[in-house]
Amino acid sequence: MKILAIETSCDETAISIVNFKSKKTFELLSDSVLSQIEIHKKYGGVFPALAKREHVNNIFPLLLASLKKAGLLEKRKNPPDKVGSKILKKLEKVLDRDENNLENIIHLLKTYKKPKLDALAVTYGPGLEMALWTGFNIARALSLIWKVELIPVNHMEGHIYSSLIKKESGKNFAVEKPQYPALALLISGGHTELLLIKKEGQYQKIGQTLDDAVGEAYDKSARLLDIAYPGGPEISKLAENFKKKGATASLSLPRPMLNKNNFDFSFSGLKTAVLYLVREQKKINQKFKEELAGEFENAVAEVLVKKSFKAIKKYGIKSLIIGGGVSANDRLRREFSTLAKKENFKLFLPHKKYTGDNALMIALAGYFSFKNNKYKKNVKKVEGNLEL
Repeated sequence: MKILAIETSCDETAISIVNFKSKKTFELLSDSVLSQIEIHKKYGGVFPALAKREHVNNIFPLLLASLKKAGLLEKRKNPPDKVGSKILKKLEKVLDRDENNLENIIHLLKTYKKPKLDALAVTYGPGLEMALWTGFNIARALSLIWKVELIPVNHMEGHIYSSLIKKESGKNFAVEKPQYPALALLISGGHTELLLIKKEGQYQKIGQTLDDAVGEAYDKSARLLDIAYPGGPEISKLAENFKKKGATASLSLPRPMLNKNNFDFSFSGLKTAVLYLVREQKKINQKFKEELAGEFENAVAEVLVKKSFKAIKKYGIKSLIIGGGVSANDRLRREFSTLAKKENFKLFLPHKKYTGDNALMIALAGYFSFKNNKYKKNVKKVEGNLEL
């Protein structure tokens, strides 16, 4: 089964084309991600209108390049002069706010044969709605002209599946299968949540952040130290430098909600504590930055690990799945790997390439939704605050 997947939930334009041979193996025919980090740096975060503009400009060239790489772009021998009025009206309705890509899709229909695809998967939430609409509408238009099934995918479910990807050789990959009940810890710039998974595709949220997401706390704390966006990875580098020196932090930061009898998180207080320490410091030098970053990561790791472990014990968890951009953090990967060995549960961590937003994870989530017949039909709009 061949699936083309599109992801535009934030500031990455991503398209993947995947040939699923079974629920256990797949061939990756094409996989591309265009990042907008350099564009948004001067704003200290993602600027939605700019994100949308870049998605609109990038998505069609990326689509053609992806189809070509996958060997699915074949020109018509006798291209028609015009498109039928019925299909044209439908396309105009779907792409009424994107005239440029309306022309591009019409050109695609007239110039190229229908590719041998079985379905389209696309992120329809959560995320920035301005960004989501671009990929979603392109996917709807392609579904119309190619007459293939459209599978709307929850972005966060994609992050769960990203942790189950295992590369074998060349273009061949395997999909690992967790034991249930499983627990998913999703940690990114916009999300921090714990999900109980009793069986494949069945999710129950048992904990979430009450304010800032952990990735957001990283970036905001970095900004206080005058570190350019995205600051999270730089905070991690500083913390690693501090650890390598073998020093002990003289600074102290709070562990928000660490001992609360629930699985919820809070990181706004941690960010505020960083603010006060920065204000009190007369000289913000490299030593101070490294020490503060080290203590910041100590606090984050302690909270995430303890809360997750509490849920693992309560629900008899056999597998822990960690996904989202912050899952690339080396400190967290070490902490959870150590815990998994000590407590004898299976840990699934994504390859660092797939910790960020990508379309391969959307293809996987779409494929399993399709196979299990657990996806919404005839979805006409995106949902920025979509729940899993």
